[in-house]
Amino acid sequence: MKKLVTLVMLSLIVCSCDMPVKEKEDKISASSIPADQKFGLVIHGGAGTILKKNMTDSLESAYRAKLDEATRAGHKVLSDGGTSMEAVTAAINIMEDSPLFNAGKGAVFTHDGTNELDASVMDGNTLNAGAISGVTTVKNPIDLAVAVMNKSEHVMLSAKGAEQFAAEQGLEIVDPSYFYTERRYKSLQKIIDKEKTQLDHDLDKKVTYMDPFIKDSKYGTVGCAALDKYGNLAAGTSTGGMTNKRYNRIGDAPIIGAGTYANNASCAVSSTGWGEFFMRGMVAHDIAAIMEYKEVTLQEAAEEVIQKKLTDLGGTGGIVSIDRDGNVAMEFNTAGMYRAHMNAAGEIDIKIYKNN
Repeated sequence: MKKLVTLVMLSLIVCSCDMPVKEKEDKISASSIPADQKFGLVIHGGAGTILKKNMTDSLESAYRAKLDEATRAGHKVLSDGGTSMEAVTAAINIMEDSPLFNAGKGAVFTHDGTNELDASVMDGNTLNAGAISGVTTVKNPIDLAVAVMNKSEHVMLSAKGAEQFAAEQGLEIVDPSYFYTERRYKSLQKIIDKEKTQLDHDLDKKVTYMDPFIKDSKYGTVGCAALDKYGNLAAGTSTGGMTNKRYNRIGDAPIIGAGTYANNASCAVSSTGWGEFFMRGMVAHDIAAIMEYKEVTLQEAAEEVIQKKLTDLGGTGGIVSIDRDGNVAMEFNTAGMYRAHMNAAGEIDIKIYKNN
């Protein structure tokens, strides 16, 4: 009998010792599960009349290579545990430093032969945002937008004041000549010559906006929307604006809600196209609002805004967007849009034309 009691007691002791160990093992197992695996990002390099017949093989290869580089740069940040805002900045920096896109180094020229740069960012977690417009000496405008968001009490700074703030923050300042590229300058001359010809014939003096060559041309704005492992969304957009623009014209790229928007409750969006219409339609915010209010998918919201609302207004362009579940939309109503997406599994998709 004593032996039996002893055996029972020993069994209870062993069991009681096993239970905490089991709990500890469960905790270790749970903590070893990777962070949210829905992370990913999507980028664009502009939308417009981008046709295969007008593209040389070498130029197409150059665009695809740069889109690949920018996408992988942003994805690495996310994969390594970085934030969505850091990923957005990393991807856009690559495109800003390339003469292929209308942002940073490849910015288009104004009517006066200068380069005026705009950019914006938004944090979907805090709804904080930063934007700059009309800067001429800041190498990477997207970095300045981030600085305005994080290191000032403001949302938007412009022109000389924004440049002063950039210098105070230690951002890289360059001579305006840094932004000169022969291809962009020749484009300006062609448009000015076309404008003069039409004015000589007493045609519509609003040629800058109404001429199909300018209206339908690719503006090359760059942007990125990202979701990180912590479930936070962010978006950013950077541009040189519209070729031959006058009067310090500002488009949608630095306008929160038009060119850029991010909200963890719905999605992050970056726009590209004819900015005046994106501002009138508040396109980026509208997509997020439709998702939230109508409880539809990101793709459904993007299609409604780009293919119906924007098109009905007469606007052209597109967006890239990612939602809080990692779903992506790359919607446009033009002939093409430079775009790429990379998910948590490292699968990358790069496209230029309607279907490829």
